Amino acid sequence: MNTQTTTEFAPILVADIGGTNARFALITDFNAQTNQFVIEHNLTFPSADFGSLESAINQYFSQISFPKPSRACLAVAGPIKAGQVHLTNLGWHFNVADLKAEFSFEQLEVINDFAAFAYAAPYLDDSQNMAVKAGQADENANIAVMGPGTGFGAACLVRTSQGSAVLSCEAGHITLAAVTELDRQLITELKKQLNHVSVETVFSGPGIAHLYRAMAAVKGVEAKNLDAAQISELATTGQCEVCDATLNQFCDWIGSVAGDLALTFGALGGVFIGGGILPRMQQRLLSSRFVERFADKGIMSQYTSQIPVTLVTQDNIPFIGAAACIHVKSNA
Repeated sequence: MNTQTTTEFAPILVADIGGTNARFALITDFNAQTNQFVIEHNLTFPSADFGSLESAINQYFSQISFPKPSRACLAVAGPIKAGQVHLTNLGWHFNVADLKAEFSFEQLEVINDFAAFAYAAPYLDDSQNMAVKAGQADENANIAVMGPGTGFGAACLVRTSQGSAVLSCEAGHITLAAVTELDRQLITELKKQLNHVSVETVFSGPGIAHLYRAMAAVKGVEAKNLDAAQISELATTGQCEVCDATLNQFCDWIGSVAGDLALTFGALGGVFIGGGILPRMQQRLLSSRFVERFADKGIMSQYTSQIPVTLVTQDNIPFIGAAACIHVKSNA
């Protein structure tokens, strides 16, 4: 563990770059006793106000009275391939090596948002998050992170005796498996809407609408033209039984998916769930069959039963993850 003091810690520029906002901050210290990064000079800009990432970074530096850092890590909501980054929704494109040279960074990392989530996992504050399933985390074992939002993301923090690294993946596009008879009926209906019933086609914002239409068909009720927000509102206010059943099934079924990913990644270090949807459904998730379905893995049920699951509601996860990415590599 790093025990640097404030005078020795080289500040890190961290950023969370999405289609709506470009958020920046400086990491000015790491407290080894609390295992927490110190986040300061937090500023948010509308991404659409800028024609490029470079102009957004320059705007940030112009508004803070702090020496420009030599280290930086950017978490971006987009693919990174061979040092090229395309943020499709913004029309931004940049080359990592060119960006590093332009700002004279000695160290620059660019990671996707779920890689940042995975890096952040060991540095989260238990008191700010919610335990969904009790368990005993192995501090030396892999950690899985996942979450339904606009899409479905997942990643793994791989931990070995030689160090740690993040494994990014496309788990949202694996084929969704049925466990119960209701699951099977729903998949039959979903296949009438979709060529490939993947995890993301159900466990995402648009996926909730797919699941609602399938649930209505299974129950023999005519589906209305509802989006995820409307389904949630009608379920919460008790105005629609199909909407209520849809969200209950969402919470139950994602337990099976989370358990599958825990097995896939060997996540005895724990599973952390984020994304934009489940943190808004905390009580429904806690009262669902999530835990039962997470652990129900046949001959591997004892394995999954020991894994703790945490719903992450803490702020600044991309900043923490970006800082951790640099911190881990600097202290390897």
